[in-house]
Formats: sequence, C-alpha cells, structure tokens
Amino acid sequence: MDFFEAQARAKKRTSWLVVLFSLAVVMTVFAGYAAAIFFMRQIPRDGEYAGSELAAYYPESLWQPQTFVAVALGTFVIVGLSSLFKWFTFRHGGAAVAESVGARLIDPVKGTRSEKRLVNIVEEMSIASGTPMPAIYVLEEESAINAFAAGLTTSDAVIAVTKGTLEKLTRDELQAVVAHEFSHILNGDMRLNVRLTALVFGILFISLIGRGFLWSLYGTRIRSSRDRNSGGIVIAIAAIGIALMIIGYIGYFFGRLIQAAVSRQREFLAD
Repeated sequence: MDFFEAQARAKKRTSWLVVLFSLAVVMTVFAGYAAAIFFMRQIPRDGEYAGSELAAYYPESLWQPQTFVAVALGTFVIVGLSSLFKWFTFRHGGAAVAESVGARLIDPVKGTRSEKRLVNIVEEMSIASGTPMPAIYVLEEESAINAFAAGLTTSDAVIAVTKGTLEKLTRDELQAVVAHEFSHILNGDMRLNVRLTALVFGILFISLIGRGFLWSLYGTRIRSSRDRNSGGIVIAIAAIGIALMIIGYIGYFFGRLIQAAVSRQREFLAD
C-alpha cells in the first residue's frame, strides 16, 4: 500500500464531504423558503382578507427574492449563533471532554504499572511527533478496548483510554492505539469534528425553535366567537412550528450522516 497516496485520498474525500455538509445547510435554507412561500400562498386574495395588509403578502410568483433573502439571513443567523454557542462549550479543551465522560487523569508518579507504561508510550510518541505532551486519562469503568483524543489544538489535547485497553493489550498494540490517536491530533481531526458538531447542533436548533412554537400553544383553548376569529393565528403558529421541526430534523439527519462519513475518512487517515 502507498501510504502517502492513501493519505491524500482520505483528505480529498474529507474535503468533498465537507462541501456536501455546506450544501446541507444551503438546502435547509431552500426548504425554509419553500415552506414560507407555501404558507404565504395560503392567504386568500378575496373574501374577508381582500384589500387587507395580509393580501399584500400573497406571492404572485414562486420566486420572491426579498422573501428568499429574509429566510436565508434568518437561517444563517439561527444556525450561526447556535453553532457559536456550541463551539464555546468546547472552549475548555480536551480535559473538559474527558472529565465529562468520567475519565480520570493519570498521575505519572503514583499510577499503576500499566498506567506508567501508557505514560511512557505517550511520551515516546510526543517526542517522535514533535508535539506537546498531552494529558492522559483512563476510563476505569470501561472494560472494552477503546480510546479517543480530544481538544481543539495540540496544546490542549488529551488522550483517553479505557481500562480494558490498558489491561488487554501488549505494549506494541498499545503503542499502535496511541499512534492512531496522535494522528488525530496532528491532522486536526478533533477541531474538525467540533466544528461539524457545532454546525449540526445549529441545524438541530431550528427544530428546537419549532418545538418552542408548539409548546407556546400548550393549553390554548378557543371558547368564544372572538377566540374563534383568532383561531387562524393559532393554526398558523402550529403549522410554522411543525414546518420548522420537520426542516430542522431532516437537516439534522443528513448532517449527522455526512458527519459520520467524514469521521470514517478521518479514522482511515489516522490509520
């Protein structure tokens, strides 16, 4: 196998998948625009609404540039702000991620024999790769063989392994696992995954807004004739909420699929 060719192929596939991810966000915009046009065309031009302000919003054509710009800006603002919020939750680096899953920081002096062996291997890899020594964590409750690297940069990166990895692997096998995680650190896979996770959350937030619309109608009752006149508004709010939930969840589904495909390519690159 030509390792350099395999690396270049994995990187190229990742680039195309990231482009597809961007297209998923763009398609979310078009889905929102289609929903907006659909609801606007439900406004009757005659009858009780004739000559009212509502009639002025009835789109004669399916292409409405102003509506498209408004929907696009609204979508990008929602996705952008919610993605930034998710990004800032990871600003504390890999240590916060490791501790959030219950991992324990290994003490290189007081650690067990197997833990000291791991520290020695990580030190070797750090020197060989020319990267700062990452903090090392162990998941004591996990008997399966697994490991992960977390962090935004090489300076705040951590490597965590399960207890099963320490106990079941030989030194050479453990060295291969650590080398794989160092590849993730050197290739910037952690930062890429955090960015994609933040964007996926941004798309999901659209559906959360739709859920908020529906929750706002909880307990609403239409009793009097006056309330019945405003029933159309309630129905419109419910329809908008359902539309946002559908658009958000569909975008989230495809975003997660593309993110998983990117993750597979980065795993192949790390190998």
